Amino acid sequence: MTGPLLKIDNLSIEFGSQRPIRVIEGIGFEVPESGAVGIVGESGSGKSVTSLAIMRLIASPPGRIVSGSIDFRGTDLLGLSAAQMPEIRGRDIAMIFQEPMSSLNPVMTIGSQIGEAIKLHEALDRRARRRKVVDLLRRVGIPDPEARADAYPHEFSGGMRQRAMIAMAMACGPKLLIADEPTTALDVTVQAQVMELMKRLRRETGMALLLISHDLGVIADACDRVIVMYAGRIVEEADTRDLFAHPRHPYTRGLLAAIPRLSTTEKRLAQIPGAVPPAGTIRKGCPFAARCTQAIDKCREEMPPLIEAAKRHRAACWVTA
Repeated sequence: MTGPLLKIDNLSIEFGSQRPIRVIEGIGFEVPESGAVGIVGESGSGKSVTSLAIMRLIASPPGRIVSGSIDFRGTDLLGLSAAQMPEIRGRDIAMIFQEPMSSLNPVMTIGSQIGEAIKLHEALDRRARRRKVVDLLRRVGIPDPEARADAYPHEFSGGMRQRAMIAMAMACGPKLLIADEPTTALDVTVQAQVMELMKRLRRETGMALLLISHDLGVIADACDRVIVMYAGRIVEEADTRDLFAHPRHPYTRGLLAAIPRLSTTEKRLAQIPGAVPPAGTIRKGCPFAARCTQAIDKCREEMPPLIEAAKRHRAACWVTA
C-alpha cells in the first residue's frame, strides 16, 4: 500500500452532554508502515484518550468524537459500525493497556484469554489454538510456557503479566500495536526487558508501533518520531534525534530538562512550575502560557498553529518555533 498505515486528521473529542468539555482539540499525525511513533506528555495531556479513540473504545455517552478522521489502511475507522470494529481490533490493530492486572480476567487462565483472541479471528481447532498460545508465551519469554498457560493472572508477576498482554496483542499478527504506558509500575530492570521484547517483536514481524508514555527515555529508545502533547493539543512533533537535539517548544524543553542526569552538579531536579490545566478551562491562547517563562501577550490571546520550524519538525509556539 502507499501512504501511511494510520493517519489522524483534525481529531477533536468532548466529554459531557449539557456543558461538554473538549479534551482533544484538532490533533493530527501519521504512523508509517513498520514505523514507531511515540506520544509523550504529562498526565492529563490526552495521550490515552487518543489511543482509545483509535480503537473506538470511548464510551458514548459520556464521550463523543466531534470532528476529524482516523484513517487506517484507507478505511476511516470513525465510519465503521460498532459491529464492524471487532474485525479490526486484535487482528489489524492491537492494544496493550496501562495496568495488565485490570485488563486480564482474574477467573480465566492466561492461556484461555490468549486463546479467545485467536478464536475470534482465526479458524483453528482447540489443539491448534493451544499450540499457538504456548508458542506465543514462549516467544515473549515466559518460562515453562505449557504449564504457565494454565496459570491465572494473580500467579504471574507484574512483568510476566505484561508479557502475557503482549502475547495476547501479538496473537493475530497486527499491523499496528498501540502500547499505552506498557512499563508503568514495573521496576527498572523489568521495564528494560519489556521494551527490548517489544523492539524485537517489531523487528521480527514488521508491525508498526504507537507508544504512549510520560517517560522520554523510553520514547527515545524505541521510537523514530515523537509527538509532544499538552492539554489535549499537539505542541511539537519531530524525528526523535531532532527533537532531543533541537527542541523548539518551551514545554518540550522543560520535559527534557527534568530528565535526571548523573553528570549534573545541581542538587535538585529541574521542574516545570504549575500543573496541566483541567480540561476545558483554557478558552483562548496557548494552554502552556501560564507555566511558560517565555510567554508574551500574544501567547495568552491566540493559540499558535503547528508551524514548520524545520524539515519534518513542527512546533506550536509564537516565540521559539
